[in-house]
Amino acid sequence: MAAAFGDEEIDNDDYYSLLNARREATQEELKASYRRLCMLYHPDKHRDPELKRQAEQLFNLVHQAYEVLSDPQSRAIYDIYGKRGLDVEGWEVVERKRTPAEIREEFERLQREREERRLQQRTNPKGTISVGVDATDLFDRYEEDYEDMPAGGMPHIEINRMHISQSIEAPLTTSDTAILSGSLSTHNGTGGGSITLAMRRVTSAKGWGEVEIGAGDSHGPVFGMKIFRNLTQRCFLTAQCGLQFSSRGVRPGVTTVLARHLDKNTMGYLQWRWGMQSSMNTSVVRDTKTSHFTLAMQLGIPHTFMMMSYQYKFQDEDQTKLKGSVKSGFFGTVVEYGAETKISRHSVLGATVSVGVPQGVSLKIKLNRASQTYFFPVHLSDQLLPSAVFYATVGPLLFYLAVQRLVIRPYLRAQKEQELEKQRDSSSSETARKKQEAESAILLMQESVRRIIEAEESKLGLIILNAWYGKFVTDSSLKHERARVIDVTVPLQCLVKDSKLILTETTKAGLPGFYDPCMGEEKSLKVLYQFRGVMHQVLSRDTEALRIPKQSHRIDADT
Repeated sequence: MAAAFGDEEIDNDDYYSLLNARREATQEELKASYRRLCMLYHPDKHRDPELKRQAEQLFNLVHQAYEVLSDPQSRAIYDIYGKRGLDVEGWEVVERKRTPAEIREEFERLQREREERRLQQRTNPKGTISVGVDATDLFDRYEEDYEDMPAGGMPHIEINRMHISQSIEAPLTTSDTAILSGSLSTHNGTGGGSITLAMRRVTSAKGWGEVEIGAGDSHGPVFGMKIFRNLTQRCFLTAQCGLQFSSRGVRPGVTTVLARHLDKNTMGYLQWRWGMQSSMNTSVVRDTKTSHFTLAMQLGIPHTFMMMSYQYKFQDEDQTKLKGSVKSGFFGTVVEYGAETKISRHSVLGATVSVGVPQGVSLKIKLNRASQTYFFPVHLSDQLLPSAVFYATVGPLLFYLAVQRLVIRPYLRAQKEQELEKQRDSSSSETARKKQEAESAILLMQESVRRIIEAEESKLGLIILNAWYGKFVTDSSLKHERARVIDVTVPLQCLVKDSKLILTETTKAGLPGFYDPCMGEEKSLKVLYQFRGVMHQVLSRDTEALRIPKQSHRIDADT
């Protein structure tokens, strides 16, 4: 039954908007809205045959909405599945005594079953391509090597290493998964590859286990096991052991990680590794909405170090992040700083400058595209040269800003316009129908609006002078775009009761007399009204609740 709904987003707000009711509205509130609209649209109140026919259609829509929302079971189904859920066969055999909570539990069960079916079809491929570039000749140039070359010779830049890895997952059952991964590497003309097959089983809600075997030309066969276990709600353990077979014998290795939630946003880790590179490591990681902080210390052979990193997350549309880190140990000291930003729906671009002793200066560029990662480490200098640091910092920034302005933004804008155009074309007939319904509703409202205005004028109440709904162009940089709005003065005045107008936190497109004039784009409602003889004006977002009159909407006489 869940498959009948497909993967499309379900629109739950039509019936609530039609009755101008909150999703949490009580039965009394729904009944009051329904009676008000019935008085407006009742066919017997209109003598003209065309108006009578239009009134009958709108009356039936309002009656259908109230019939669904006034029944607790139908309302629960509608809240979860939308209008299509009410058309699916089988709900009539559900016991009437089932509560909305039980219906929601049934829906969640069906969702889990659908997710399991999707899991069977998903391979979840992941891949990494790394290309190392040696550009030290740009800065660490030895003049004597170029004395015999015309014009001093050209700097020599070469690709000195490359690594490609790929993995896929094949779900066998809801608890068993096979994982196949492989890699190829080359460095200064020599290289090798490996392949690994792993079987993972979820043993319970608290843990899973994994067994893997692998082989490669640079290393001998490998056999390993890994387990994960939640010890408590705040603590978990990961243990891994492996055996590597080679001509020198068998090399065992063991790694264990104990982690604990120190608070809502902080994790503490203890790691012990025994084998080829034995070490003990402890770290604290704090991750919040706006920042990410890591402090780590390791004692080991051959690497002992301390590391601290900080990342600031901007709350913007591009999800920009600035990061910096310091790492110091027996190998030397390395300072890194960089940034990353989202350049499209599925792509994230990042750049990091690494400055260290004795490593020198490097620039690392990383592009994440869906589940694929492309990494380009560029070694610029073996020494700490200010010129290398300057160009590593400024060069990528200027290049990104130029590409962002000249390529990325125009491309994304054109792509968005194409998507909107396709959406408008596919929904043109539906929009035309909604427009006709709105125009019919406005015709039927005329007499009621006249009486409401007379009553409001007699007590200096609320008079809607002008109201527009749709897309307003207020940014001077968007002058090329055309505003698309409709006049909703009459529908809003019709909703005025006792000198008050209250609109709920749902899209206004479903209100009587409204329709969506710009499908898929951000919309607003602009109202110019008079209350107690004083002019007021307000501009609110489409899904924002609105209550008028308000003192803050008042237009001062001096402005």
